Amino acid sequence: MSRQPDRPASAAPALWGYAAVRAVGLAVLAVAAAAAGQDALHRLKGRWDSVWYVRIAEHGYGHEVTLPDGSVHSDLAFFPLLPALERGLSEVLRTDAATAGLVVAWTASLAAAWGIYAVGERVAGRRAGVVLAVLWGVYPTAFVQSMAYTETLFTAFAAWSLYAVLRDRWVWAGALCACAGLTRPSAAALVAALGITALVTVVRERRLTARMAAGVLLAPLGWLGYVVFVAVREGSATAYFEVQAAWGNSIDGGAALARFVWRNLTGPVPLAGVGLCAALALVGWVVWLCVRQRQPLPVLVYTLGVVVVSLVGAAYFGSRPRLMMPAFPLLLPAAVALGRLRDRTVVLVLGVLAAASAAYGAFTLLGPGPP
Repeated sequence: MSRQPDRPASAAPALWGYAAVRAVGLAVLAVAAAAAGQDALHRLKGRWDSVWYVRIAEHGYGHEVTLPDGSVHSDLAFFPLLPALERGLSEVLRTDAATAGLVVAWTASLAAAWGIYAVGERVAGRRAGVVLAVLWGVYPTAFVQSMAYTETLFTAFAAWSLYAVLRDRWVWAGALCACAGLTRPSAAALVAALGITALVTVVRERRLTARMAAGVLLAPLGWLGYVVFVAVREGSATAYFEVQAAWGNSIDGGAALARFVWRNLTGPVPLAGVGLCAALALVGWVVWLCVRQRQPLPVLVYTLGVVVVSLVGAAYFGSRPRLMMPAFPLLLPAAVALGRLRDRTVVLVLGVLAAASAAYGAFTLLGPGPP
């Protein structure tokens, strides 16, 4: 794909479009919550993982919950950057940490949309970049982008890190990757993207600049630093991985996913298993489209890394679409295809997707299960 000029065009259409579709999601949630007699804001900032982040922000690490089966869930499973920002912002704004978490997440969502647009514009042109940012806002689990979760913060760091690599700004890329590593464990995919891109550049061009080396060395420091912190705190070199395993987040090569699909295929509702197989086939097809599209190496490696990390862990199956959401380049083939259509058609398609995403988001947030 052709490389775009160094000076990006205005991101305003992308940001306004993204904000519009997320506003639709929030409006549908507000109406549905009012009809059900529930508090929409509480659903966004006071449930599931958000509670753990707020507790860390207010009290620091050290909280554990023992489940009926005897397994222990430790707050050390959660990375520190979001709760640190919640704590700092709550003191500045004189508000509670939960509300500060929403402010961080919503601000980061705009930064993420801007970064996604910048990558899309760089790779496939301005129109594709705008559509890409809006498509990310109507992703099926996009309601998480409005919650006090880490998805928007991580995606913002990842998108701008990738953009920095595409601009040959290695120090910035490494620093942003280090921040991503303090946000989510899936930063390993971004670290791999920078490292592999640097290695290929050295082999092909027989050059290694000081800035490239600095960027590659900076990239893993966030993730690695937190793993070391947990190891020192718990007195075990493998403590971080043990904490994650206790939460059911160990890496099993996809065995848990295969068992889940098989149980559904052989269970009372085989069509559920067929649907899961179709969904996995769709992911594989989209990845193939990204390869065929010849996306830049760092973008492609990052995307493949996030997808693999999302599938090879033993995590709760329902969380996998959310875990895959930061892999925004998966949407680039669709963004390019939509970008070729007339404006009216593009708006209609995105409007329908926004309504569907909003309805699914309200249904999930007002239900009992975690996203």
